[in-house]
Amino acid sequence: MTDDLEPLSPTDGVKMYLRHREPELSEKSLQNHKYRLDNFVAFCSDKGIDNLNDLTGRTIHKFRNWRRDDDITTVTLRSNLATLRVFLEFTASINAVEPGLRERVKLPEVSAGEESKDVKLDEDRAERILDYLNRFRYASRDHVIVAILWHTGIRLGSLRTFDVDDFDPDAMCLDLQHSPDTGTPLKNGDAAERSIAVGEHYCQMLQDYIDHHRDDVYDDHGRRPLIASTQGRLSETPIRQTVYKWTRPCVVGVECPHDRDPAECEAMKSTSASLCPSSRSPHGIRRGSITKTLRDGTPEEIVTGRMNVSSDVLDQHYDRRTEREKMELRREHLRDA
Repeated sequence: MTDDLEPLSPTDGVKMYLRHREPELSEKSLQNHKYRLDNFVAFCSDKGIDNLNDLTGRTIHKFRNWRRDDDITTVTLRSNLATLRVFLEFTASINAVEPGLRERVKLPEVSAGEESKDVKLDEDRAERILDYLNRFRYASRDHVIVAILWHTGIRLGSLRTFDVDDFDPDAMCLDLQHSPDTGTPLKNGDAAERSIAVGEHYCQMLQDYIDHHRDDVYDDHGRRPLIASTQGRLSETPIRQTVYKWTRPCVVGVECPHDRDPAECEAMKSTSASLCPSSRSPHGIRRGSITKTLRDGTPEEIVTGRMNVSSDVLDQHYDRRTEREKMELRREHLRDA
């Protein structure tokens, strides 16, 4: 340890880093950095490291192995280590770690195929979850979040932009609008604005939610958010936590596939549901929804318009059909022609 270093705990170091990056990162990116660095703080706690001054290249190597033992993908490991690199650069600038320590963080190589691969929610699991919610939590906010994400394949950020007035029960659709000046931008800006058809069952569910379960509130801009809490428009974090919570197999009556004891499982708390290996993110629902829509034989141009995704991105990041599945769908279209 260099004599010039000033003591700093891992927890305080992460807080200072996030405060430092706050002006330049989006809320979502800042949250992602926090999630990744929370793992590093947990590692330090596990290994009894309470001062960043004590970090060495060997410590970084042990952290890499510690994360790999969680059976994460190479892509996830790389993103964790890349964020750690930036964190170490910052902490070196405030005399908390040795200068140049970031260079000892070796990033694993990731192929193009691995980079585009991600976990998705399978159709049979989605149907089981929605059936459970439909029976026991019908028209609740949780039901609406999971059902609309699956039915439409939209992004998490798009879901939270909806106002009550964006739901048109007569036309059976939801209107997406890019409103950056009032806190609800869409990822692709004005080009992402569109009307999304909603099935009859989902329209009835939405109407029942609005009539009986939605918190009757306005947001800070005087708008009536569709996905609301008593405090106003729901932020991304609780929406994400809702998805992780309901995609745990055990909460919908499925035996734990990981042989865990629910009484001791760290993922049983709603705020820790993402720790369940079987839980899925909102993006996992989007992937699963797009894959199902394609497998149902929906033409790609319809999918790209409904889900607001280009053909190239669709092919590389979302289409999880096998080549045989694609061939059979082409065969059906040729028969119908």
